[in-house]
Amino acid sequence: MGKVVSKEELISLRALQKKQKQKIVFTNGVFDIIHRGHVEYLMKAKSAGDVLIVGLNSDASVRRIKGEKRPIVNQHDRAFLLANLCPVDFVCIFEEDTPLKLIEDILPDVLVKGADWKIENIVGKDIVESNGGKVATIEFIQDRSTTNIVDTIIKKYCTNTQSGND
Repeated sequence: MGKVVSKEELISLRALQKKQKQKIVFTNGVFDIIHRGHVEYLMKAKSAGDVLIVGLNSDASVRRIKGEKRPIVNQHDRAFLLANLCPVDFVCIFEEDTPLKLIEDILPDVLVKGADWKIENIVGKDIVESNGGKVATIEFIQDRSTTNIVDTIIKKYCTNTQSGND
């Protein structure tokens, strides 16, 4: 079994980790065009426990949430990249728009989201807390986002293209 796992494999792993008294941290997101902000966020998330599980929105889910032009990088490549980052222990792709079902199934000890989310609005908060877990937010690094990267590419490469100087 690799680091990119199905929900069924993740549930099985979670049972083993619980027996070993490992603290499980869960976060989720799109992680399209992985950048420094993502990596630092994942490093901070991992520091909250022993095992970091990342729920990854499927391509269909991303299109519903962010529009037809996203994701830029497909789900298999995004999962591969995440799984090969040091802080990440497991990646699980989910089809729904939110990770609620995944959170219900694995019951993480710590649920982490970016500080752009108000704690009371974090999906799965009530489930995690009612099972003795905690919910935390992590500050983002300013000006580090996929949107900023896309905007930079457009500004540098998509303006004044009529000149024919590629």
